[in-house]
Amino acid sequence: MSGRSRATVLLAAVVTFAAVLVPSAHAAPKAPRTAVLDGARLQQTRSRLDRDPRLRRAVEELTTRADAWLDQGPWTVVDKPKPAPGGDVHDYLSQAPYWWPTTTPTADNPWGCPYVQRDGRRNPEVDSGTDRQDVEKVFDSTYDLSLAWYYTGRRSYAEKAGQILRTWFLAPATRMNPNLNHAQFIPCKYDGRAIGIIDFSQSYTSVLDAQAILATGAPGWSAQDRTAMGRWNTDFLGWLKNSDFGRQEGAAANNHGTFYDMQLAALAYATGDTDLARRTVLDARARRIDPQIAADGSQPQELARTRSWHYSTFDLVAYTRLAAIGRHVGVNLWAYRGPDGQSLLKAVDYLLPAATGAAAWPHPELEFHRYAASDVVHAAADAGDTAAKAAVPDLQAPPGGDLWALRPAAEQLDSIAG
Repeated sequence: MSGRSRATVLLAAVVTFAAVLVPSAHAAPKAPRTAVLDGARLQQTRSRLDRDPRLRRAVEELTTRADAWLDQGPWTVVDKPKPAPGGDVHDYLSQAPYWWPTTTPTADNPWGCPYVQRDGRRNPEVDSGTDRQDVEKVFDSTYDLSLAWYYTGRRSYAEKAGQILRTWFLAPATRMNPNLNHAQFIPCKYDGRAIGIIDFSQSYTSVLDAQAILATGAPGWSAQDRTAMGRWNTDFLGWLKNSDFGRQEGAAANNHGTFYDMQLAALAYATGDTDLARRTVLDARARRIDPQIAADGSQPQELARTRSWHYSTFDLVAYTRLAAIGRHVGVNLWAYRGPDGQSLLKAVDYLLPAATGAAAWPHPELEFHRYAASDVVHAAADAGDTAAKAAVPDLQAPPGGDLWALRPAAEQLDSIAG
């Protein structure tokens, strides 16, 4: 074999090996028009995979998660044991997590009514018989799978994500109606509650971003799928804006209101109503930050909960995502300072001693997970907070690894409901 031939064979071997590590690394899809994630940043990150071992390790963690979804689902709203109180199996149904029966169920009283509230204590019966557990799998799986496809180019990830989305949202026999009229119902008390909107607002932005990622050319996600999903999102946005439950949730003064605004802004941006998205982010300054965050950065309404650490970090997940949406529409929410000095940066800094393990969390918490704050600290660090930047090396990685470098948008890392 000639020297030129040997060189050609060696070069081909190197290229093949690199492709195994980073499939299609030099044929990256365009930057997706994501609502929360920064699409340009995703594209730039993908272009660096072949020369950044840290990113490749993160991709390995991401693909491990994505691989686990390949033999699960798809899930559908129509397979619950009983339909929602209105009788339509296509209506989403979930049960209030912190409400418990007071008597032993009987034939005459099958639910064990009346129900009473035990804040922070999850009733195990809510995890069977309703759609809540399945919809969380839809949210998590499509996010993991679409990101894994974007970074690796493996069509099996995209095709699985498309199958899951079509089954839950689009196929006539299995689709969900675009409303949450029966979310977080309480047996023998309420057929549904406005508060149940948080079942979607806490994670549906992951689905919006997954759709945007798939729209960059993923196999198995057609123009027809994109159009149909756009209609579903538009109908859901209309319900969110105009229903009694939507208006009630929008008036909530705690994390429910923050998440409502975040979901409203994300849906508005995703469906092309950038004016509504911008107004929602702008209004959140005086409407949310001023009354919800104290001068010292604490969140008094969240500190009053039995799970004050969880809810303090949880509310900041909504705020940091809302700030990310604001970036797309020309609003810098991180820069806002309220009349008493309230700000998102102060709210994150308030968490840093507990987030880094430097001090115990001084408020009630039934189940403390230090890693719950990791993403919001990352977000503040990216926004320029020097204290948060210094804290990043001391953060606790969440289960499944720290994927911030691949999906720089805060996720709820210690998932509970309510």
